[in-house]
Amino acid sequence: MIDPKYANYLFAFLMSLFMSCIMSMVITLFNVGFVEELLFVWLKAWSFAFAVAFPVISLVSPVVRKLVGALVRKA
Repeated sequence: MIDPKYANYLFAFLMSLFMSCIMSMVITLFNVGFVEELLFVWLKAWSFAFAVAFPVISLVSPVVRKLVGALVRKA
């Protein structure tokens, strides 16, 4: 198992992996449709999207967690 001190990095990695995968596929399909080279176009878009998403989520997630904490009523 992974040490808990790396939980934020694991969260950022997995969130950016899944979100960049889904969003790049949706946007690729929207822009080019079902074309013969869809897989290659999508993989190129996904690799770029993931390279951007991982550092962005790493930087933004602590801010988002604080905002959520401020907006959610205490139990």
